[in-house]
Amino acid sequence: MHKVRRLGGYVRISLLPLTLVTILGVASLPASASIFMYDDASDLDTESKSDWDASAELGLLFTSGNTETETFKAKLNLARDFENWRHKGVVDYYRSEQKDQVNGGTILTGDKIFLSGQSNYKFSPDSRSSLFIFGSYEEDKFTAYEYQGTFAVGYGARYRYSEKIYTDYEVGPGYSLNRPIVGGVSQEQETSFILRLAGNLVWDISENSKFNALASTEVGEENTKTRAEASISANINSSLALKFTVSGTHNSYLEDVTKEKLDTETAVTLVYSF
Repeated sequence: MHKVRRLGGYVRISLLPLTLVTILGVASLPASASIFMYDDASDLDTESKSDWDASAELGLLFTSGNTETETFKAKLNLARDFENWRHKGVVDYYRSEQKDQVNGGTILTGDKIFLSGQSNYKFSPDSRSSLFIFGSYEEDKFTAYEYQGTFAVGYGARYRYSEKIYTDYEVGPGYSLNRPIVGGVSQEQETSFILRLAGNLVWDISENSKFNALASTEVGEENTKTRAEASISANINSSLALKFTVSGTHNSYLEDVTKEKLDTETAVTLVYSF
């Protein structure tokens, strides 16, 4: 059995760093496996869609007795493909509270929001290659940063390995800004030029289940921020699915040495697609 401990409102499991490394390995695997790629342009999803693809996730956890906690997680995913454009956006929110058994009231143990948006311009409707523009913003009250923001542009490519598996790759320069927290006190805003590398794997295991893994790293002058996530979902019906997710965020440098560099999150959520 693996030891579990709680810090900053997140459940941290000793197995998770290994999972994070595995995700990064999966995301980078196709770079050396081009022999298995489909080379026909007809295998690409270039048909324009009239509506947005949207899904909303919701997870709730309540405990009572010796420990009373309330945990709430919500996530919204948006995506749309045009003839020459591909858009996607994410809103991810997490909050956790625990009742103070001594003084009453509640203690906030987790509060995080993450926003990101991206647009890819395809060189032609049948082209795998594209130019992308990406932006993200994150606030987490229990890390060593009041906020972290990123803006990047660069080259992207989508490869399909079979009818059920495809990957996205992206690389390009960017700019980051963040505000560190040391000893509970916000410091001056810091800015840095970065190099963003990202990969995403989507596998339709069957008609009713899907696996997704993504990883990104933003290499800066002092800090390198890495995010990774792996999830598997199973359909309950045509609109509802059950999803299990393991994710992690790692900062290579923190001014506040009392904080941990790796934050992990494990979640089980219901997903509604509309």
